[in-house]
Amino acid sequence: MNRLPPTPVLVALVLGGVVLGLVVSWAWRWWRLRRARRSLALAITSTGFEHLADVLVPDGNGGTYHVDYLVLTPRGILVVDLRDVNGNIFGGDQMTDWTVMNGPARHTFANPQGALYDRIAAVKALSGEVPVEGRIVFTRRARFPKGLPKWTVPVDALRADFPPPDRGLLQSVLSQYRDGWAALQSATSPSPLVNPRPV
Repeated sequence: MNRLPPTPVLVALVLGGVVLGLVVSWAWRWWRLRRARRSLALAITSTGFEHLADVLVPDGNGGTYHVDYLVLTPRGILVVDLRDVNGNIFGGDQMTDWTVMNGPARHTFANPQGALYDRIAAVKALSGEVPVEGRIVFTRRARFPKGLPKWTVPVDALRADFPPPDRGLLQSVLSQYRDGWAALQSATSPSPLVNPRPV
Protein backbone atom coordinates (compact mmCIF):
# COMPACT_ATOMS: atom_id res chain seq x y z
CA MET A 1 0.00 0.00 0.00
CA ASN A 2 1.41 3.38 -1.11
CA ARG A 3 1.48 6.03 1.53
CA LEU A 4 1.22 9.72 0.64
CA PRO A 5 4.00 11.89 2.00
CA PRO A 6 3.14 14.03 4.99
CA THR A 7 1.37 17.30 4.15
CA PRO A 8 4.28 19.64 5.12
CA VAL A 9 6.61 17.71 2.78
CA LEU A 10 4.08 17.92 -0.06
CA VAL A 11 3.63 21.65 0.49
CA ALA A 12 7.40 22.14 0.50
CA LEU A 13 7.73 20.21 -2.76
CA VAL A 14 5.00 22.27 -4.45
CA LEU A 15 6.47 25.56 -3.19
CA GLY A 16 9.93 24.48 -4.31
CA GLY A 17 8.59 23.70 -7.78
CA VAL A 18 6.86 27.08 -7.99
CA VAL A 19 10.01 28.93 -6.87
CA LEU A 20 12.14 26.98 -9.33
CA GLY A 21 9.69 27.81 -12.13
CA LEU A 22 9.80 31.52 -11.27
CA VAL A 23 13.61 31.53 -11.17
CA VAL A 24 13.84 29.78 -14.55
CA SER A 25 11.29 32.18 -16.04
CA TRP A 26 13.15 35.23 -14.70
CA ALA A 27 16.50 33.88 -15.92
CA TRP A 28 15.05 33.24 -19.41
CA ARG A 29 13.67 36.79 -19.65
CA TRP A 30 16.93 38.26 -18.37
CA TRP A 31 18.94 36.27 -20.94
CA ARG A 32 16.62 37.30 -23.80
CA LEU A 33 16.81 40.99 -22.82
CA ARG A 34 20.59 40.82 -22.50
CA ARG A 35 20.86 39.16 -25.92
CA ALA A 36 18.55 41.82 -27.46
CA ARG A 37 20.65 44.61 -25.94
CA ARG A 38 23.86 43.10 -27.27
CA SER A 39 22.31 42.68 -30.71
CA LEU A 40 21.15 46.29 -30.72
CA ALA A 41 24.52 47.60 -29.56
CA LEU A 42 26.28 45.52 -32.22
CA ALA A 43 23.98 46.82 -34.97
CA ILE A 44 25.06 50.35 -34.05
CA THR A 45 28.72 49.89 -33.16
CA SER A 46 29.51 47.66 -36.14
CA THR A 47 29.09 50.72 -38.37
CA GLY A 48 32.52 51.94 -37.27
CA PHE A 49 35.92 51.11 -35.84
CA GLU A 50 35.60 52.58 -32.34
CA HIS A 51 32.72 53.91 -30.27
CA LEU A 52 31.66 55.61 -27.07
CA ALA A 53 28.34 54.69 -25.47
CA ASP A 54 26.19 56.66 -23.01
CA VAL A 55 28.38 59.71 -22.61
CA LEU A 56 27.94 63.36 -21.69
CA VAL A 57 29.22 65.82 -24.30
CA PRO A 58 29.89 69.42 -23.21
CA ASP A 59 27.57 71.87 -24.97
CA GLY A 60 30.01 74.83 -24.84
CA ASN A 61 27.82 76.78 -22.40
CA GLY A 62 28.62 74.95 -19.18
CA GLY A 63 26.05 72.20 -19.72
CA THR A 64 26.14 68.77 -21.31
CA TYR A 65 24.18 66.63 -23.73
CA HIS A 66 23.57 62.93 -23.17
CA VAL A 67 24.60 61.01 -26.30
CA ASP A 68 23.69 57.35 -26.71
CA TYR A 69 26.48 56.46 -29.15
CA LEU A 70 29.40 58.19 -30.84
CA VAL A 71 30.88 55.97 -33.55
CA LEU A 72 34.10 56.58 -35.49
CA THR A 73 33.26 55.52 -39.05
CA PRO A 74 35.23 55.82 -42.30
CA ARG A 75 33.14 58.95 -43.03
CA GLY A 76 33.86 60.60 -39.69
CA ILE A 77 31.92 60.60 -36.43
CA LEU A 78 28.35 59.32 -36.26
CA VAL A 79 26.12 60.68 -33.47
CA VAL A 80 23.35 58.21 -32.64
CA ASP A 81 20.22 59.23 -30.77
CA LEU A 82 18.59 55.89 -29.90
CA ARG A 83 14.82 55.77 -29.42
CA ASP A 84 12.75 52.86 -28.14
CA VAL A 85 9.16 53.73 -29.02
CA ASN A 86 6.47 51.09 -29.45
CA GLY A 87 3.81 51.68 -32.10
CA ASN A 88 3.09 53.59 -35.29
CA ILE A 89 4.89 56.93 -35.38
CA PHE A 90 3.64 59.89 -37.40
CA GLY A 91 6.23 62.63 -37.61
CA GLY A 92 7.77 65.06 -40.03
CA ASP A 93 10.61 67.54 -40.37
CA GLN A 94 8.37 70.58 -39.78
CA MET A 95 6.28 69.08 -36.96
CA THR A 96 6.87 70.22 -33.37
CA ASP A 97 5.58 66.95 -31.91
CA TRP A 98 5.47 63.43 -33.30
CA THR A 99 2.50 61.20 -32.52
CA VAL A 100 2.67 57.55 -31.45
CA MET A 101 -0.36 55.30 -31.88
CA ASN A 102 -0.24 51.88 -30.28
CA GLY A 103 -3.66 50.27 -30.44
CA PRO A 104 -6.07 52.52 -28.53
CA ALA A 105 -3.21 54.37 -26.78
CA ARG A 106 -1.97 57.62 -28.25
CA HIS A 107 0.74 60.02 -27.08
CA THR A 108 3.20 62.55 -28.46
CA PHE A 109 6.86 63.33 -27.99
CA ALA A 110 8.95 66.31 -29.08
CA ASN A 111 10.45 66.18 -32.57
CA PRO A 112 13.93 64.76 -31.86
CA GLN A 113 15.61 66.38 -34.87
CA GLY A 114 16.40 69.66 -33.07
CA ALA A 115 18.07 67.82 -30.19
CA LEU A 116 20.09 65.80 -32.72
CA TYR A 117 21.31 68.98 -34.43
CA ASP A 118 22.40 70.35 -31.04
CA ARG A 119 24.36 67.18 -30.28
CA ILE A 120 26.00 67.24 -33.73
CA ALA A 121 27.05 70.88 -33.20
CA ALA A 122 28.53 70.06 -29.78
CA VAL A 123 30.50 67.12 -31.21
CA LYS A 124 31.73 69.25 -34.15
CA ALA A 125 32.97 71.92 -31.74
CA LEU A 126 35.11 69.32 -29.95
CA SER A 127 36.32 67.19 -32.87
CA GLY A 128 37.75 69.93 -35.08
CA GLU A 129 37.91 69.06 -38.78
CA VAL A 130 36.41 65.59 -38.46
CA PRO A 131 33.11 65.30 -40.40
CA VAL A 132 30.14 64.67 -38.09
CA GLU A 133 26.79 63.14 -39.04
CA GLY A 134 23.83 62.16 -36.92
CA ARG A 135 20.97 59.67 -37.03
CA ILE A 136 17.89 59.12 -34.89
CA VAL A 137 17.77 55.33 -34.65
CA PHE A 138 14.52 53.61 -33.69
CA THR A 139 14.34 50.06 -32.37
CA ARG A 140 12.27 47.37 -34.09
CA ARG A 141 9.20 48.21 -32.02
CA ALA A 142 8.65 51.45 -33.98
CA ARG A 143 6.93 51.71 -37.36
CA PHE A 144 6.62 54.74 -39.66
CA PRO A 145 3.58 54.04 -41.88
CA LYS A 146 3.77 57.47 -43.58
CA GLY A 147 7.53 57.41 -44.21
CA LEU A 148 10.67 58.33 -42.34
CA PRO A 149 11.53 61.93 -41.46
CA LYS A 150 15.01 63.24 -42.28
CA TRP A 151 17.93 61.59 -40.43
CA THR A 152 15.59 58.94 -38.97
CA VAL A 153 16.32 55.25 -39.55
CA PRO A 154 15.15 51.91 -38.14
CA VAL A 155 18.00 50.05 -36.49
CA ASP A 156 17.93 47.34 -39.15
CA ALA A 157 18.48 49.95 -41.92
CA LEU A 158 21.45 51.66 -40.26
CA ARG A 159 23.93 49.29 -41.88
CA ALA A 160 22.64 50.23 -45.34
CA ASP A 161 23.56 53.84 -44.59
CA PHE A 162 26.77 52.99 -42.71
CA PRO A 163 28.02 49.56 -43.85
CA PRO A 164 30.43 47.73 -41.55
CA PRO A 165 33.86 49.13 -42.45
CA ASP A 166 36.79 47.28 -43.93
CA ARG A 167 39.23 46.73 -41.05
CA GLY A 168 42.05 47.31 -43.54
CA LEU A 169 41.06 50.99 -43.55
CA LEU A 170 41.47 51.34 -39.78
CA GLN A 171 44.95 52.88 -39.80
CA SER A 172 44.17 55.39 -42.53
CA VAL A 173 40.95 56.44 -40.80
CA LEU A 174 42.67 56.73 -37.44
CA SER A 175 45.53 58.76 -38.89
CA GLN A 176 43.05 61.09 -40.59
CA TYR A 177 40.69 61.53 -37.61
CA ARG A 178 42.93 60.66 -34.64
CA ASP A 179 43.28 64.14 -33.15
CA GLY A 180 39.59 65.03 -33.37
CA TRP A 181 38.47 61.64 -32.03
CA ALA A 182 40.97 61.83 -29.17
CA ALA A 183 39.81 65.36 -28.28
CA LEU A 184 36.21 64.17 -28.24
CA GLN A 185 37.06 61.13 -26.10
CA SER A 186 38.88 63.25 -23.53
CA ALA A 187 36.04 65.81 -23.35
CA THR A 188 33.28 63.26 -22.68
CA SER A 189 32.36 61.63 -19.41
CA PRO A 190 30.09 58.69 -18.50
CA SER A 191 26.40 59.56 -18.43
CA PRO A 192 24.07 58.53 -15.63
CA LEU A 193 21.16 58.54 -18.12
CA VAL A 194 21.62 54.99 -19.34
CA ASN A 195 18.29 53.61 -20.55
CA PRO A 196 17.31 49.99 -21.09
CA ARG A 197 17.35 49.19 -24.77
CA PRO A 198 14.94 46.48 -25.78
CA VAL A 199 14.64 45.73 -29.48
